[in-house]
Amino acid sequence: MAAIVLGSALFVAASKNLVRSVFMFFVTLFALAGLYVLCLADFVAVTQVVVYVGGILVLILFAFMLSGREALEGLQQQNNRLLSVNNLPALLLASLFFIVLANVFIKANVDDAGWLKQAVASHNVITPQTITINNLGVNLMTNYLLPFEVISILLLMALVGAAHLSRKEEVAT
Repeated sequence: MAAIVLGSALFVAASKNLVRSVFMFFVTLFALAGLYVLCLADFVAVTQVVVYVGGILVLILFAFMLSGREALEGLQQQNNRLLSVNNLPALLLASLFFIVLANVFIKANVDDAGWLKQAVASHNVITPQTITINNLGVNLMTNYLLPFEVISILLLMALVGAAHLSRKEEVAT
């Protein structure tokens, strides 16, 4: 599942065809939901499918369909070489991030983590029978109600902005 996520994400980033990139992004988001299922985070997986695949990806598809043909052709005809002077800072930052990430993976000894052994010894682990959705719903509607409402207003503003940007401008004569 991780190989599907990484492969499709690399295809999205490297593809010059916007339609193929959007559909491979669809595959990436579904595979990420599959990873959440494998991690026993079923609520997060369903939320991933509903919010990102059902909402964000559809919004991207609408923006793609509403954009002008000239703008899309201009994007596809740009000369985007991977190794150029303009891309040098991004490549340096990406390689530095990759080195740090590889170093963390090499030095991390997950099987010998003290906090993990302590959690298993005290039976403080999440099992497939544990119901966390009830606790999540109660916390979302009590302790975290204000951030939840702020995020919903932010998403509403993003939708209104996307609808405003997709309108055709009238030419004044």
